[in-house]
Amino acid sequence: MDAHTVAAKRFESWKSHDFSTFRSLLADDVTFVGSMGTAGNAEECVEGIKGMSRFVTDIVIHKMWVDGPDVITWYELHTAHIEPLPTVNWNHIENGNVTRIRATFDPRLIAPLSR
Repeated sequence: MDAHTVAAKRFESWKSHDFSTFRSLLADDVTFVGSMGTAGNAEECVEGIKGMSRFVTDIVIHKMWVDGPDVITWYELHTAHIEPLPTVNWNHIENGNVTRIRATFDPRLIAPLSR
């Protein structure tokens, strides 16, 4: 799969709570660094997404930019409790698997929801 397809499938599987597909798109040693935490491998990354899925009601993608193995996605996280949260995410993809993820948003609004 090309980088765009992998990144799009990762978001689709997150939205549908299909965590086995989500996991299949990650390299075993994927790393995640975000506004509210980090993950050092695929299992930690899946557990983090499962945690966020408890309060995220929708993910609305506005734009994806692809540059070789790198995909940047501009999207909004929707919850039942706050206004849509603008978010940017960078994925690095090698051999059909996400190897690095970086995400950023203003965590002040969402932090109380993750407790």
